[in-house]
Amino acid sequence: MQHQPEYMLGVDIGTTSTKAVLFTTQGQVVAQHAVEYPLLCTTPGMAEQDPLQIYEAVLSAISNAVGDSHVESAQIALVSFSAAMHSVIAVGPDGELLSNSITWGDNRAGAWANRIRDELGGHEIYLRTGTPIHPMSPLCKIMWLRHDQPQLFARTARFVGMKEYVLYRLFGEWLVDHSIASATGMFNLQQLDWDHGALELLGIGPQHLSKLVPTTHHLSGLAPAMAQQLGLSPATPFVIGANDGVLSNLGVNAIGPGQVAVTIGTSGAMRSVIDKPLTDPSGRTFCYALTAKHWVVGGPTNNGGSIFHWVRNELATAESAAAKAAGLDPYDALTKIAEGVSAGAEGLLFHPYLAGERAPLWNADARGSYFGLATHHGKPHMIRAALEGVIFSLYSILPAVEGLIGPTTHMMATGGFARSALWRQMMADIFEREVVVPQSVESSCLGAAVLGLYALGKVDSLDVIGAMVGSTHRHVPIAENVALYRRLWPIYAAIPKLLEQQYRQLSQFQRETAARD
Repeated sequence: MQHQPEYMLGVDIGTTSTKAVLFTTQGQVVAQHAVEYPLLCTTPGMAEQDPLQIYEAVLSAISNAVGDSHVESAQIALVSFSAAMHSVIAVGPDGELLSNSITWGDNRAGAWANRIRDELGGHEIYLRTGTPIHPMSPLCKIMWLRHDQPQLFARTARFVGMKEYVLYRLFGEWLVDHSIASATGMFNLQQLDWDHGALELLGIGPQHLSKLVPTTHHLSGLAPAMAQQLGLSPATPFVIGANDGVLSNLGVNAIGPGQVAVTIGTSGAMRSVIDKPLTDPSGRTFCYALTAKHWVVGGPTNNGGSIFHWVRNELATAESAAAKAAGLDPYDALTKIAEGVSAGAEGLLFHPYLAGERAPLWNADARGSYFGLATHHGKPHMIRAALEGVIFSLYSILPAVEGLIGPTTHMMATGGFARSALWRQMMADIFEREVVVPQSVESSCLGAAVLGLYALGKVDSLDVIGAMVGSTHRHVPIAENVALYRRLWPIYAAIPKLLEQQYRQLSQFQRETAARD
């Protein structure tokens, strides 16, 4: 009897959408489906989402990907999860929702982040937990809830993340993997347990959080009605998986020494894999778990593809509308405009801190700016400078990463930006390294699926990913452009350091005026 092929389903619960991708066990995409959902930003600093919408999106993405594939449910060997980090949901004793999901982009805990960092031993907590002190961190969010929303805090039985809520709805257990936990600011990297000092600061205990399990932990026994809805067998194992950042490194095969993965989606990040947890004495980098033998260090930027979205909507509405009317992608049209300007935008710099900034500044009060505007600059210069600013911002993370792990040599680029030849070339020129784009743009889904194979003992090593990841583009630095960027880089890097006080003053002014409006 001929053996039926097996398939693996990677599910990424992201910031703007949930994606489900069905792969062969050799890593080839069979079917995929994505479901988008909105971000709720009705008050200054707020960035929330409806957990019920996201839960329904997960079910829809899985059922549609499976349905579109026409694969038999018995052939699907596993479902494995990736998820965005830093979300916090307050739930009651029976699992009822008491709040929305407060996402990584929510800055309302900014004042408490500053106080934890400056007065309450924040740096020591960072050194133990690997999550920089910043309003993105669940540590800071829960502190904000405790003091600014005390009635909600008092009613909360448990603080959980989005993936925890999804798995609770599917299996009735509150579980969190070491990877998501390592991005909370409450997980001790050496002890692989909740950090006593962090919890004491918040006035909570382990019972207020989910049970910790390895990223290879798996569940089974899906309710028959739910299995039928999803197109799966009730016996299909669900692997808890890890966070989207570390799985993106795995998904592009950037898990060896000196290899770096750079991702630009809505936000952006640079990450490299090491074999044991490591934190930065200066507090500039994160350290998150992938497996017991794989730890990811790096830094995130708040401002990635969201900057291109802002340019489209605020600076280039006429050009975007004209492109749409002609049946063209507005982003392609804007990229073409930017290509008409030489590298360095003729001396115009853009700091893309429209949503504050994480690495390496870790300053939620940072604000965006154009620097160097002159009469010869026009809209094309502003568009190009904005794109370069995102890459410069990522490049600013590199010294901190290399200070921990040593020189880096290979760069794998992934995320929506990787579809743009101009952005890829900018990265090669600014980083002065060859940039390789893998074939699979859904790196977190592929990483989750391969981690699932490893978790279930179907492969002996994560290194099998190497045979699954080809390359579609390679860009080498252009010497002339490198020389221009090397002249501009010291100017770009100096400005945020000079403006720290002004950032804080202006951010306070913006909050006050927004509150009056």
